[in-house]
Amino acid sequence: MNLPYFLGCPSWNDAAWRGSLYPPGLPASEYLARYCSVFNTVEGNTTLYAWPSVQKIQRWATVMPEGFRFCAKLPREISQAPDLRDVLDLVLSFRSLLAPLGARVTPFWLQLPASFGPARLDELAQLIETLDRPLAVEVRHAAFFAKGEDERALNRMLRERGVERICMDTRALFSCQSSDPALRHAQSKKPRLPVRPAAFSESPQLRFVGHPALEANDRFMTPWLGKVADWIEAGKRPHVYLHTPDNRLAPELAMRFHDLLSERLPGLPPLTAPPMQTESQLSLLDATGER
Repeated sequence: MNLPYFLGCPSWNDAAWRGSLYPPGLPASEYLARYCSVFNTVEGNTTLYAWPSVQKIQRWATVMPEGFRFCAKLPREISQAPDLRDVLDLVLSFRSLLAPLGARVTPFWLQLPASFGPARLDELAQLIETLDRPLAVEVRHAAFFAKGEDERALNRMLRERGVERICMDTRALFSCQSSDPALRHAQSKKPRLPVRPAAFSESPQLRFVGHPALEANDRFMTPWLGKVADWIEAGKRPHVYLHTPDNRLAPELAMRFHDLLSERLPGLPPLTAPPMQTESQLSLLDATGER
């Protein structure tokens, strides 16, 4: 896939995508290969919660194309540590574990909790120096969104080191009023913070958490379509990750983003998603004996 930007979802192993992104009978062991045939990047949510085994990393390395990007999140034992300087050995261990993936892990992601505030920037600087790999950082402390000296100090530190500040946009998610459990759960977990578009390196990072009704996202995505198009035309290669409340429709939202971006950039190659057969179509084929 030769796209001028990276487009993907929060994961690849969602069984709810059977019948849409994945054929109904596709074994879970083949999800990653199928995902990589459609998208060229994925958020590494799995590594936030559990360290993958050496065998799993080796398997991923055999399936992920060379140009694929796996934005591996530093495990929460690191990101949520009371002092990042106390877990620098874990940073090195995690970097070593993912070494077989090579440049596919570009950038690593550090998702910091809301408790990580301005007084801890020196810890972050030491982690950046220790990791010594391309990195993108997501912050959630209110001071980093107040347009004051604390936010300027964060931005200055990241820009000087070529570290991206991840752009998180949850406006579409919080625009929805519903008692749906999946929606309420997502709203309870995701931060509700001002949007901070940033491009401190050649690879700006966007996480867009959408409304469950795909069309309702268009007005929130419109400014990003312009921003992403501008980044691409400036020679940057942004990363864009699309979420929905339970992520059941995340692939469809990602495809919708790409279709709308293609209207801004008419020469953009289409996604290589082959037609899918639904469960009803497969049942009909079985009944007629035709394939």
